[in-house]
Amino acid sequence: MAKLYIGTNTKMVQTIAQSKAFLTKLGTLTADIPREQMELFVIPSYTSLESAGIICRNHGILLGAQNMCWEDTGQFTGEISPLMLKETGVEIVELGHSERRHLMGEDDAMVNRKVHAALRHGFTPLLCIGETKLQKMQGIADEVLRIQLQTGLFGVDRNPPPLRIAYEPVWAIGVDGEPATAEYAEQRHSTIRETLTTLFGKLGASIPILYGGSVNPQNALSLIAKPHIDGLFIGRSAWDAERFDAIIRMVLPCAMAK
Repeated sequence: MAKLYIGTNTKMVQTIAQSKAFLTKLGTLTADIPREQMELFVIPSYTSLESAGIICRNHGILLGAQNMCWEDTGQFTGEISPLMLKETGVEIVELGHSERRHLMGEDDAMVNRKVHAALRHGFTPLLCIGETKLQKMQGIADEVLRIQLQTGLFGVDRNPPPLRIAYEPVWAIGVDGEPATAEYAEQRHSTIRETLTTLFGKLGASIPILYGGSVNPQNALSLIAKPHIDGLFIGRSAWDAERFDAIIRMVLPCAMAK
């Protein structure tokens, strides 16, 4: 794919004012990069979405949400509905993040319901999958990824609308995360690609697969150089606009050369 897919989830870190400042600077810094060459997205906090959406639209940045309920309305205290997200201009919805799975108890079946809701409302689901450290040690990482994909995408039409997959090893995420080697990530991405092709035929080969998990300026280039890694889903290394811009400019030529 002659295009770079790259973005960040700011988690529960930036306030509204901080999100606005970050997005304004990031949009200005990357204004010279044609968006035909790069799909750039930012997933801020819920409270930042409305004001962030205005800035994103002005700078060619896709706005994402960190989670979403599978129902449009109802008695779901603390949840956010697809209709509410639409009002803010959200285009991408992150689903199945490991923190949602392992801290909030979401399972594959619940994620599947959310994927269908996202597609029904015209969002691009960013489906996050990944194995735990124990599953890696047991040598069942590929089996875990296949199950998460097959269950999370169960019932999705074989001609799916835009869909993104983020491979994020659970053991590589967070402050204490240990980044996967480029070789290990490539092996898992190869398994993901094979599974997507099984599920969707030839179209499965065109679904972008991003790597996330302690991506930083030191490993970003080696990761994006791998054939099956189409993009990067970056955490704290992208929360400074200048540093994020530097990573983008470092990996963009390599992505475009594929």
